[in-house]
Amino acid sequence: MDHPVFVVPGIGNSAPLHWQSRWEAAHPEWRRLVVKDWDQVACNDWISAIERQVAKSGDDTVIVAHSLGCLAVVHWAARHLPRIRGALLVAVPDPATPAFPAAAATGFAPLPSERLPFPTIVVSSSNDPYGGADHARRYAKAWGSKLIEVGEKGHLNADSDLGDWPEGFRLLQSMNE
Repeated sequence: MDHPVFVVPGIGNSAPLHWQSRWEAAHPEWRRLVVKDWDQVACNDWISAIERQVAKSGDDTVIVAHSLGCLAVVHWAARHLPRIRGALLVAVPDPATPAFPAAAATGFAPLPSERLPFPTIVVSSSNDPYGGADHARRYAKAWGSKLIEVGEKGHLNADSDLGDWPEGFRLLQSMNE
């Protein structure tokens, strides 16, 4: 990757076997979001952290977000109109689903529905318990994102047995061009 990469995990952070952590381990120059509490999440806290930390990376930054991290990035973009190279948004959750951790993640609904001010790719699994295919299609269209549907792969996390997830890494690299 020729540009800075900023990793935004979901609630609980990404464990070592998660593709985000595996990618980051292979690229020590990448930066990861730092927050005080990964298990009790307030949207405004994450937005502030993203704003402070991405500002240090510059306009050529590519964000790679997973799950709740996607929602934080979208809220950040709606409030700050950032200039970045782009974002890979994987497994965008729906705050209205019963699986959404509403007690531990506050302030994420409603989702912004404006076009994002930078290129984005939304990656969706057809059997993601946190956000269905229709949800991904609706928001990819609203945000002006390219939508990649990968079939039945669950929440696209470590439990999905993606390993290093080379297909996802190729999508990230396409944002580098």
